[in-house]
Parts: sequence; C-alpha cells; structure tokens
Amino acid sequence: MPRQVHLFDRPSRFVAGTVGQPGDRTFYLQASDESGRTVSVALEKTQVQILADRMNELLDEIAGRPGAVIPPDADVDDLDPLTAPVDEEFRVAAMGLAWDGNEEAVVVEAVAAGDEPIDEDAILSDSEEGPDALRVTITPMAARAFVARARRVVAAGRPPCPLCSLPLDPSGHVCPRQNGYRR
Repeated sequence: MPRQVHLFDRPSRFVAGTVGQPGDRTFYLQASDESGRTVSVALEKTQVQILADRMNELLDEIAGRPGAVIPPDADVDDLDPLTAPVDEEFRVAAMGLAWDGNEEAVVVEAVAAGDEPIDEDAILSDSEEGPDALRVTITPMAARAFVARARRVVAAGRPPCPLCSLPLDPSGHVCPRQNGYRR
C-alpha cells in the first residue's frame, strides 16, 4: 500500500496537547493549516518530552553557527486546547528531526507504527513505500514556541512522588521506596 505523508509547510499551528485527565491522558501532535485541514497523531508522553528536548538542542546548536539568527527562547503564546474533533490518524512509532538550511526551518516527522520494524531510512525520506507519516516544516520561532508548550503540557500531569519519582495519584500510591506501604 502506498505511503500517505501529511505535509505541512509552515502550518498556522503545530502543537502538542492532550485529551483526558492527568493519569489518563492521551498525547497528540496536531498540525493545522490556513485551509482548515488538521491532522492529529497520538504518541506517548515521553515522546513529547524527548521531541521538545531534541528540538531545543537542535536550535541551540544552529544558534551557535556563524550568521544564524535563532531566537534564544519563546513564550507559550498558544494555550488553546487541541482543535476539535481530535481524530487520531495513527499512533507514532518513530520520529525524525532535522534542520533545513535552505529553508532555515526545522523539519519534524512522526512515523506510524506498522507490522514490520521501521527502517531508519524511511524517516524523513520521500519514498513512495513505507509507513504513513506527518511531516511539518516550521520556523525557528515556531519551534521554540512548540518546545515551550510541549514542556508545559508534559509538566501538567500528576506530580512525582518525592521518594521514587513515580506519579502520585490523588489517593496516593504504593511507593516502592517505602517497601510498598501506601503514602
């Protein structure tokens, strides 16, 4: 079956967000363009955190190059919820991140899980065959804003236990550092 790649070149919105309550949230990447087209892909909380961290590292590395104009930081200017309805196109199995020097933009690709392991060469490629993907090209400023929002979304979950760092439920939890006694 041919690969479906959802392309967004400088979308009007590219955000990480959630649906559900802390402890039972589903994380999404969502891209929207001016025509009203919106694509949402589901992923894990750790994938959102890693994408934000790697994107920030990439921007810091590019900012260190001579002649590069990369904003040092950005505020979270988009606090709106995900665009409804949130229809999951696919669940993300792997992601790619790159800098397009010609466009002076960050390229993010989220690749769908398939029946077979993902070939690393399929990520960020223009191959006709392979898993479905969401590919977004964003400005450095939009990338910094994505990082700020993604970190805020991840931090909005349940607070960690001060002893074991596992998430605390409102009713407490069985802490392995307390030999299984409820805190």
